Amino acid sequence: MNYGRILLAAVGGMVVFFILGALIQATPLAKMYGAYPGVYREKEAIMSRMPIGMSGMFVAILAVTLIYAMSYSGGSGIAAGARLGLLVGIFAACAFEAHSFTILNIGGKLALGLAAAAIVQWTVITIAIGLIYKPLPN
Repeated sequence: MNYGRILLAAVGGMVVFFILGALIQATPLAKMYGAYPGVYREKEAIMSRMPIGMSGMFVAILAVTLIYAMSYSGGSGIAAGARLGLLVGIFAACAFEAHSFTILNIGGKLALGLAAAAIVQWTVITIAIGLIYKPLPN
């Protein structure tokens, strides 16, 4: 495995996460969060915990990058990234967003939006990983 490219791909995935987060989570979905003040923290409280959240996301993206590198068998990095991302996104949507809808007091529209966002975000993040990661030559 090419550890330098793994780290670079994880950083690239994190950049994509920030961009998509601003476009998806911080705009259309953020309006829906306001309807559930007993469930979601105020912006100031979120910002005070941001280093924890960003560290956790980087570790998650690094783990997915390692999974990508371990499973990559050649061919198009875009296609391999999209396949893995779609699977990770479906996993996240079902394991976290469906579970959140079950235990948190949120509406179905928000839960579906979060699930769709997870699928889109993980797919695009892993496409970026696929574009950046290159295995070491044999």
